[in-house]
Amino acid sequence: MTSRERLQNTLDRRPLDRVCMDFGATAVTGIAASTVSRLRKSMLGDQSYRVRVNEPYQMLGEIDDDLRDALGIDVIGVPTRTTLFGFENRGWKPFTLFDGTEAVVPRDFNVMADAKGDLLIYPEGDTTVPPSGRMPKGGYFFDAICRQDLIDDEKLDPADNLRDFSLLTDDDLAYYARQSAKVGEKGAIITIPGTGFGDIALVPGMWMKRTRGIREIEEWYVSTVTRRDYVYKVFEGQCEIALKNLERLIATVGDRVQAAFVTGTDFGTQNRSFISRKAYRELYQPFHKIITGYIHAHSPWKTFIHSCGSVIDLIPDFIESGFDILNPVQCSAAGMDARTLKREFGQNLVFWGGGVDTQKTLPFGTPEEVYREVRERIEIFGDGGGFVFNAVHNIQANVPLENVLAMFRAVREST
Repeated sequence: MTSRERLQNTLDRRPLDRVCMDFGATAVTGIAASTVSRLRKSMLGDQSYRVRVNEPYQMLGEIDDDLRDALGIDVIGVPTRTTLFGFENRGWKPFTLFDGTEAVVPRDFNVMADAKGDLLIYPEGDTTVPPSGRMPKGGYFFDAICRQDLIDDEKLDPADNLRDFSLLTDDDLAYYARQSAKVGEKGAIITIPGTGFGDIALVPGMWMKRTRGIREIEEWYVSTVTRRDYVYKVFEGQCEIALKNLERLIATVGDRVQAAFVTGTDFGTQNRSFISRKAYRELYQPFHKIITGYIHAHSPWKTFIHSCGSVIDLIPDFIESGFDILNPVQCSAAGMDARTLKREFGQNLVFWGGGVDTQKTLPFGTPEEVYREVRERIEIFGDGGGFVFNAVHNIQANVPLENVLAMFRAVREST
């Protein structure tokens, strides 16, 4: 069975030769660059290898073809053309991470250290404008820098928050054509630009040299209640642009990919849902239904929603909204018991993630504990199909290598 067939059978809940696995295909199923570096050197022995940082906000590392094949990873990603800091992954240059990892970063990954030793990064690599991201000294990834102007409600215009979204250009479509052509016999997922309604990672607009509208995280969340009409109008405009882009994107990529990462908006916390079902249905669900409905009507793609935390109460609404795949399946959150999720929703959802706890087990457990948890999760979620193995969100930088190796060994030995 090829990787492409394995993913398709997983999505269709048909028999498999082994569990399908993804690491690195999306910005929420990746591995930190320093961990990729250590893993690759251990697996393939090339001590001179410099990992590519292909997602600079979270400092995720590229899973190259050799490492993907060595680990048995099935899924490859078609990401957006530019990173969250507004530059493309090209023109690679050397860079050393705080922990000493030797890496390479895109040409326009331009950073400056402030008086405290924090690293500041700039939109489109332009150091003449204020920085849009900060990595604390000794840290592993960037935080967004809020560049919100003083808000005057009388002058607040939804068009200001719609500056984030634009129609795909011919160059954009050429990029998607090239990237999707590289998929070959791998399973593939495409990240759709502009369909993450209210995704808080995107609200600060780190890729823009100048931001307008509501950009501060707390202000945005408050605005979903106090400025509901404003937010709804932003979503309406965003949806209109997204549908035009989807039409061209589907025509360009076609069936070379099998799944579409639609949204990464988080609706859960560790202990409960972030919003009520009523609020989800009123503000988000109308637009989710439009987007997933269009995808299902015009392509063979399955639709992927990423939502962290305890979303057990919202899962029926996600299904009603037209989502086929749930990620990251945070089993450590309240109510997100693996067996319950599989029993209650396994006929309607593919679970993409949940393979091992990245809060406790993977970073702090023993290799034996990691191995046992991975085997148990594969047994639970893989029963009857519909499971793509991945961790609960990205694997972080300081995870013990022996635990990462135990995870992959457990996957390999689960067949």
